[in-house]
Amino acid sequence: MSSAWPAHVPPLLQRIYAARGVLDADTARPRLQHLLPPDTLTGMAEAARLLDDAIAARRRIVVVGDFDCDGATACAVAVRGLRMLGAREVAYAVPNRIVHGYGLSPGLVDELAALSPELLLTVDHGIACHAGIRAAKARGWQVLVTDHHLPGPTLPPADVIVDPNLPGDAFASKTLAGVGVIFYVLLALRGVLRARDAFPGEAPDLRVLLDLVAVGTVADLVPLDANNRALVAAGLQRLRDGRACAGLQALVAVSGRDAARLTASDIGFAVGPRLNAAGRLEDMSIGIECLLCDDPGQAQALAQTLDRINAERRGVQQAMIDDADAAIAGRPLEFAGGAPAAVCLFDPDWHPGVVGLVASKLKERLHRPVVAFAPAEPGSTQLRGSARSIPGFHIRDALAAVDVGCPGLIGKFGGHAMAAGLSLERDAFAAFEAAFRAHAERQLDASLLEAVIDSDGNLAPGEFDRVHAEALRDGGPWGQGFPEPVFDGEFDVLDARPVGQRHLKLSLRVQGRPAPLPAIHFGGALDGGALPPRVRLAYRLAPDDYRGGQAIQLVIDYREAAG
Repeated sequence: MSSAWPAHVPPLLQRIYAARGVLDADTARPRLQHLLPPDTLTGMAEAARLLDDAIAARRRIVVVGDFDCDGATACAVAVRGLRMLGAREVAYAVPNRIVHGYGLSPGLVDELAALSPELLLTVDHGIACHAGIRAAKARGWQVLVTDHHLPGPTLPPADVIVDPNLPGDAFASKTLAGVGVIFYVLLALRGVLRARDAFPGEAPDLRVLLDLVAVGTVADLVPLDANNRALVAAGLQRLRDGRACAGLQALVAVSGRDAARLTASDIGFAVGPRLNAAGRLEDMSIGIECLLCDDPGQAQALAQTLDRINAERRGVQQAMIDDADAAIAGRPLEFAGGAPAAVCLFDPDWHPGVVGLVASKLKERLHRPVVAFAPAEPGSTQLRGSARSIPGFHIRDALAAVDVGCPGLIGKFGGHAMAAGLSLERDAFAAFEAAFRAHAERQLDASLLEAVIDSDGNLAPGEFDRVHAEALRDGGPWGQGFPEPVFDGEFDVLDARPVGQRHLKLSLRVQGRPAPLPAIHFGGALDGGALPPRVRLAYRLAPDDYRGGQAIQLVIDYREAAG
């Protein structure tokens, strides 16, 4: 292995990094001093000057957020950051998913008039909001768009746009989340303010916002390239050290996680969903208020409200997934021998805020692109759809291809390679399904439709210990594009018993290690029958903090009978 590694990095972790193209410690754990400079982002200088002028003239700035976790954290970063940098007239607004739909719409602009804005700052959206931006400009407002989504063939008529995915943009990382883009805008604004001696003493330390940046980045499932890993690692450290904002500390507490050992996975599976739930079922302003709150008691109350909404979301989601399973079971000829190349589902009773989760679950199960639709609101003839994809099939480009081939079929759409959203009329569903499937069949060959688990190989008997488990846990942040290590191997089953309603607890033995290995397979409870005496597993090695001490456990991702 490379001599660049410090002595405390075990050979196992060095091997893991090498498999991800990382050959030295600085690249494995990039620091803030390695961040790409803001000035290579198109429009950054103009954005900083626009905000500087607004602050100097005490213009009223209204931050317009979005109703997912990235949008909520981006909104909180913008409001907190602008206030830190001297803005005195800052408010925020966020669309309601049911009432306004996605982004800055003309209807939302009409409501924003009550706030008397002079400058609208969009975060995590805006690149596709042509009509809303035209409506804002018609009222005489300035508009600054900060976004990370892919632009369409034409750009909206904003005063300034900052988006790393603009054509010709020179910023080396195209995977910033929306919260990362606004953080970079604040860095540039601080530079302009510092250059004109706007601060009587030290310039504000924007690192205090990185807890929010980390949460939004991880929750939005953007690839964790080196730049994003630097942002997330710094934010995670603030969370672990107890230096996060009161709202995030409260959300970590209500999710039952140990802040001192918090990981990116905990953000993705515990913190992020509790914020997202507000935007899915109620009003994301509850989540944003939690993130803006500085009073621990109030933050705890808001976090408990978000926890309750999330519990409701889980119930709605499970009912919708049961409906989807029944719909698939009711189409036996279509699904004989496996699912078609792409799956489209619609149910008039589904909730538009949860269809993305249904699409995601079915995508994982079927390993096919899935688009799930619900009425935009009860009784509406307009449908809102959420799409999730598999590697090798760019879902936003697929929607663009359908839009070109069938003009007027899709109302509007936008998104990324792996996730997208769209709207269409209810009577257009069948035509969309046919066009989308036809495109998928042309683009997807059999190899792409076969699910693959990438493994980091076997663990040696001596590597099943707490030292290696902690090194793997702390070697991240792991996430999209920089996956958490997964291993595979064969084990003898000593014992297996159900825990909870759907989980399976196992005791295993591996050759060369006499002591039994505890394991857990979440969602892996037996549906009748018994486990074979020997199994092949894909698993993660993790510290077992519940038992403490030197305890470890295998967290099983997949199992099958050993051949």
